[in-house]
Amino acid sequence: MTQSIAIIGAGVSGLYAAALLIEKGYDVTVFEARDRIGGRVLSHDGFDLGPTWYWPETETTITQLIERLGLPTFSQYAAGDLMLERQFGVIERHTLPPGRVVPSMRLGGGMASLTTALAATLPPNTIQLQSTVISIKQVERGVAIGLETGETQTFTHIILAIPPRLVSGIVFQPELSETTKAKLASTPTWMAGQAKVLAVYDRPFWQDKGLSGQGMSWAGVLQEIHDASQPDGLAALFGFFRLSAAERAVLDRDELNRRVINQLVRLFGEEARHPCDVLYVDWSSDRHTAAVEDTAPLTEFPVYSPIPIDAGWEKQLSFAGTETDALFGGHIEGALRSAIRVVDPL
Repeated sequence: MTQSIAIIGAGVSGLYAAALLIEKGYDVTVFEARDRIGGRVLSHDGFDLGPTWYWPETETTITQLIERLGLPTFSQYAAGDLMLERQFGVIERHTLPPGRVVPSMRLGGGMASLTTALAATLPPNTIQLQSTVISIKQVERGVAIGLETGETQTFTHIILAIPPRLVSGIVFQPELSETTKAKLASTPTWMAGQAKVLAVYDRPFWQDKGLSGQGMSWAGVLQEIHDASQPDGLAALFGFFRLSAAERAVLDRDELNRRVINQLVRLFGEEARHPCDVLYVDWSSDRHTAAVEDTAPLTEFPVYSPIPIDAGWEKQLSFAGTETDALFGGHIEGALRSAIRVVDPL
């Protein structure tokens, strides 16, 4: 009899786990609370509002998968000088030493090309969108999951591929141990407290000035800025905010945009004044990504690791996701590696 496995979360780890399990002959259903796949992978007209890069020199899993799927790639633009703002309006231009920037790659069409390609390998109706799981219960025939709609389905194994802190929104019977619940609650969701903004332009005018598009600031609303241009397409600069989620929340979108554009003008010149478009996503306000605890700014890179399974659940439950990978936690590489880790023993 074919074993049936439910995966909760249609982000990178959930989709890749589904693909691997189907290759092994399992019957798989992926439940996704959002009305789209991808999780924190989100691209708009090819511009990434979530993860952007991968590093082929060290990240072999994603590199090999992209090659296998035949996805187009291109190098992150990094030629030219960096602009630095230590104090408001005091701008410095720096030439970085050779080899200082680690080469990274991007996907044509944005990182969503990867999740779209993974989803395309799955049989029709494998993914159920707008399907929020609210309970997981051990029953005689396996594990029953309860949906927000009231529907119940039974499987032999469940893979939770959502941010660890969001697991608290699911009622377990029997309950998870206090040790496991504490581990889940103390695992920060990578980048969940951040927001990302992109200013789109007709052309990458900063490149004409010998600038890489990279900027750093301890004074503006944006702390870190990079070139987000597409090859043979529109140009863009994107930034991560220096402002915390609470500081962003008191400013309306127009005011945030005004401060962002003024900072880009200070760093890259008057040509930055009039973008074609400004794209913005605040992950801290996304209930399918961030828990309340995630709005507090991270002071250092979290130490991620696999989350142990209670003895009473170890044959019926697995935790995946980038926050469960010890080597590449926070990266897409980590999400992919976590999928392999939970699928291999099944």
